[in-house]
Amino acid sequence: MKQFIDMVETVEIDTVKLNEENPRILKDDKFKKLVTSIKNFPKMLQLRPIVVNADMVVLGGNMRLQACKKAGLKEVTILKAEHLTEEEQKEFIIKDNVGFGEWDWDMIANEWDSEKVDEWGLDVPLFDLDNDKEKEYDDLSDNLKETFEVIIECGNEETQEETYNELINKGYKCRVLTL
Repeated sequence: MKQFIDMVETVEIDTVKLNEENPRILKDDKFKKLVTSIKNFPKMLQLRPIVVNADMVVLGGNMRLQACKKAGLKEVTILKAEHLTEEEQKEFIIKDNVGFGEWDWDMIANEWDSEKVDEWGLDVPLFDLDNDKEKEYDDLSDNLKETFEVIIECGNEETQEETYNELINKGYKCRVLTL
């Protein structure tokens, strides 16, 4: 098997073909954030090349390629995955787009600049956190106020994200839960 370093190269952007069979998409704000991210931090593209097959069709980075074009780039860094079978290519497309991990929201809230993280494209949910640990033990029963909640079950992460963004844009206080 070839070493990956031998397969990384910079090519004219027009030689790379979008994969019409890639089921992952970014819409509106997320896509705009990706374009901005590429403009502000183009080195990221060298560190995370677009993965293509022998025919120069994207296996990983379809949305990045579209964002690069929107950002006006003339060249992109690619990694050729010529050794993958057709089945492995399909598997790669899905696995490259699956988010296995979860964010440690406490760490992000306490150790990261929330404005920067937002600029970088991470949608940080709005939490009503009270960092005063002593109040955690106070009797708050007299201070309870009536709240009304709606729980919406979504079939997938994309629908969850779209619903969350739509409700936030309408002024509702929301939080995202993945169980």
